[in-house]
Amino acid sequence: MSENRVAAVSIIVENIEHTDRLNAVLHEYGNYIIGRMGIPYRAKNISVLSVVLDAPQETINALTGKLGMIEGVYAKTLFSKF
Repeated sequence: MSENRVAAVSIIVENIEHTDRLNAVLHEYGNYIIGRMGIPYRAKNISVLSVVLDAPQETINALTGKLGMIEGVYAKTLFSKF
């Protein structure tokens, strides 16, 4: 397995009905999560999350891919150089 990298995953949830699936995926990768912050934006009926991980790049990509398969959930990742 490759060396770990620190990454920030930004997530926008436009379909609140799928938060259980989102949380299940995040729980699956819980060992790699350094921190997580979620902000409900009630005026727009969306949620914005930021998740910071320390994991192999393949693992982070797998997490982001699984999140992107959830209807109404959009995720992008920013990797550190380390």
